[in-house]
Amino acid sequence: MSRRLNRVAWMIGIGALTAGPVVAQDRDTTAIKRLEEQVEAITRELEELRLGGDVVAKADTSVYGFGPAASKVYKVGQGVSIGGYGEVLYENFADSRQDGAPSGATDRFDALRAIVYVGYKFSDKILFNSELEFEHGSTEDGGSVSLEFGYLEYRFSHTLGLRGGLLLSPMGFINEIHEPPAFLGARRPETERQIIPSTWRENGIGLFGATGDVSYRAYLINGFDATGFSASGVRDGRQNGAEAAAQNFGVVGRVDYTGRLGLVAGTSAYFGNSGQGAVLPSVPGRTVGAQTFIWEGHAEYKARGFDLRGLLSVATLDDAAEINELNGLVGSASVGDRLVGWYLQGGYDVLRGRRSEHQLVPYVRYEQLNTQSRVPAGFTADPANDRRFITLGAVWKPLPNVSLKSDYQIAHNQADTGVNQLNVDLGYLF
Repeated sequence: MSRRLNRVAWMIGIGALTAGPVVAQDRDTTAIKRLEEQVEAITRELEELRLGGDVVAKADTSVYGFGPAASKVYKVGQGVSIGGYGEVLYENFADSRQDGAPSGATDRFDALRAIVYVGYKFSDKILFNSELEFEHGSTEDGGSVSLEFGYLEYRFSHTLGLRGGLLLSPMGFINEIHEPPAFLGARRPETERQIIPSTWRENGIGLFGATGDVSYRAYLINGFDATGFSASGVRDGRQNGAEAAAQNFGVVGRVDYTGRLGLVAGTSAYFGNSGQGAVLPSVPGRTVGAQTFIWEGHAEYKARGFDLRGLLSVATLDDAAEINELNGLVGSASVGDRLVGWYLQGGYDVLRGRRSEHQLVPYVRYEQLNTQSRVPAGFTADPANDRRFITLGAVWKPLPNVSLKSDYQIAHNQADTGVNQLNVDLGYLF
């Protein structure tokens, strides 16, 4: 403590010496800027002394592929950081389906998520970061408590770092940055739930960094478990770090370009086997490979009041017929050996330019998704899995970290069984 106080006293002394020339020169902007930086540094030192080095950073910017709250550990000088986010979601379903038959859907009001981020910065090079998630209010009624990610990181330089532990796969928009005020829509896009199966995390190790206007992440992780694959996608094949089968591994990587203000454009891909040593029932001794490939391309522009985003994702499964046999799937319950999804969305802040922190952003999203775009020979596709969504809504933010979203989602599918719904979401991050 005394060493840190001495450092503060030294910085105050330097600031006082610098102030003389500033007053004498009156308009020496360089000296003024230097003094302002010193005062800011002194303020931070004093704040850290008052709080014991904890929780100094604000959740206002994204760093190294994480959302604002998850990035707080990167902005503290040293020690503990705490952040979080949460959301409560109300869903009101239409009484009838697309074909006019009763929907039978029950309205829901869900304490969907409550998250705590805990990090510790050991030094400028080494840190720990984690996300603890509480879902659906209680573990007694279908809820759960999970570790969403937990990793150690070592930074060799500003351009290269190493991460290891339970990692978020760096694909799409939502899988890494899923804090409610950070994206439009009361519900996450279906393409980023079924094809890019958010929140998708696995155990592994990998590199990250940036050079110029290009950032990258590349990890080696344990593969999916194909016994969880179904007609609705690969989502239930996630192992989530829970005693994960590690007979098969995969590689996942991402590259982004951010050379223009507000623009992010990039691509990511995953490749690996998903059989995890499973043996085909009809051929003793024959293991299922289940080679899995997922690709996506994305672009986003957030500037001048606009919030525009687009994403296309394609996935392929080899040995789809063998996966069906392994899982006892027949007829239209087949896994798709090709899955396709995409969406475009846009919003505009109608309060831009006002002397207020408030934002009001009407938005629209159009999405198409087919998790059985192609099925293996001898099987059929369920037309209910060929879906289209139109979402119309608005988000109000009294502060950047607090959001109230409301939208109406029009759901269509080729089986004419789609059910429209009204969604209201209250979210926050800190």
